[in-house]
Formats: sequence, C-alpha cells, structure tokens
Amino acid sequence: MVPAPDEEIDDNLREVRELTPEACSGVQSLDQFGTKWRLRILYNLFDGDHRFNELKRASGASSYTLSRVLESLEEDAIVDRRVEEGPPVETHYSLTEKGAALQPVFDAIDEWNAEWVGENGEECHRNA
Repeated sequence: MVPAPDEEIDDNLREVRELTPEACSGVQSLDQFGTKWRLRILYNLFDGDHRFNELKRASGASSYTLSRVLESLEEDAIVDRRVEEGPPVETHYSLTEKGAALQPVFDAIDEWNAEWVGENGEECHRNA
C-alpha cells in the first residue's frame, strides 16, 4: 500500500526525531500540527466550530483523510468532537484550549509569508 502524503510527512518527522534527538521538542511540535491537512483543518477551525462536511468543503480533503486527521487531532487534544443526536445526527469540531493556543503561531507564519513569500508564492527577498 502506498502511504498517503501526510503519512509520508509523519514518517519523515519521526525519522528526523530519531536522527536528531536535540531537535526533539521542535519536531514534536511539528508532529502536533505540521502536516498539510492538519494545517488546513486547524486554519478553518480558528473561525469557530464546524461540521464535518463544512470542513471537508473548506479544506478540500477527502472524507477518509479528513476523518483520519480529525481523529488524530482529537487524540492529540487539539480538536474537540461533539455529537448532537437527532435527525440528522450532527458532528461538530472545535479547537480545544491547546488548539486555540496555536493562533499566534499561525499569525506569525502569515506575517513571515507576507514579508518573505508574498501573495503569489514567489520569494520576496525583503531586507536582503
């Protein structure tokens, strides 16, 4: 079976952690939120809670990928899952306190991107 792209990234982060133990805390942080789908999902959850299909549309993830990533984020105590019974059953996802604490990290990445990468994804070379 060919691993999904996020699985490859997770494997790469694990390999870095094993080969460079002094970078362990930084790599562990990236393990928490640093994959493509995790970043997209977290970014959408900063707006507030969302239902599964809302996150699917907003992130562009397949149902399988979204389910897997949400379960993983829930296991890491970054995302909270709430089920409302009744026709229809509604599943809502929101950030935990730990997840919401990532907002300044995302803001810093946005600032870095604006200064060094720009809107078109081209490197800006400011202050060089």
